[in-house]
Amino acid sequence: MAKHGEPMWIPVPLNSKLRAKAIFTTRHGGVSSHPYDSLNLSFHRGDSAENVMKNFKLLSEDIGIPMEYMVLTRQVHGSDITVVDKQHCGMGLLRERTFGESDGLITAERNVALVTFHADCVPVYLYDFKKGVIGLIHSGWRSTLQKISSKAVKIMKEEFNCNVSDIYAVIGPCIRKCCFEVGADVYEDFLRAFSGCSEAFFESGSGKRKIDLLYLIVNTLVNEGIPLENIHDMNICTVCEKELFFSHRGGQGRSGTGAAIFMMLE
Repeated sequence: MAKHGEPMWIPVPLNSKLRAKAIFTTRHGGVSSHPYDSLNLSFHRGDSAENVMKNFKLLSEDIGIPMEYMVLTRQVHGSDITVVDKQHCGMGLLRERTFGESDGLITAERNVALVTFHADCVPVYLYDFKKGVIGLIHSGWRSTLQKISSKAVKIMKEEFNCNVSDIYAVIGPCIRKCCFEVGADVYEDFLRAFSGCSEAFFESGSGKRKIDLLYLIVNTLVNEGIPLENIHDMNICTVCEKELFFSHRGGQGRSGTGAAIFMMLE
């Protein structure tokens, strides 16, 4: 818990049959100064590495996940996903990565904490409690356009023999349709990529074009075979809640970065 009662993180709801810890961080409880105040977890925003490491230490102590267990993505708004295990623990934080660009992580091992970074982009938590497999996806608009969530489900099926009806998904705090206004070129790209989707996913009028990333991701997961009842949306907009969460748009491009963390327990 941060000073003045603001939480450092919020829990992500999971099926009780999965022994795991899943969280999404807030902007509170760290040591970083404006505009990264205060729990900035990105080494790539202009904040000092010393501050970021201190923030990770504070968060680690608060959530009870050692920094040595954490595996950090190298995000590029693409659709590459890396399967990791205990040999990757600490990478991107305490030691160099042996894997390259990746906007998603999947593991079948316990005490391997997957970490992705977010300041409006959509976090997608995937899990199969029967097979003991979890995934964490950074699905910004570019990755959503490339249907990264579909690729993650395919890896869970092909590499870990997951039954798609046993895969669950939680969509965490992110920018929602109310705040995701885009230019004509991006809007047209989405119309082409999701041509079969209802117009309810999109909104165009008065010179403004808005896209509902949440429902496009849900559509992608359902098309991959995940039952709709297995998908939970936390229904939190990071732009509307920019006082609680980091938001790139809410901060007009000057903001720290929060994290999603997902780890199976022994």
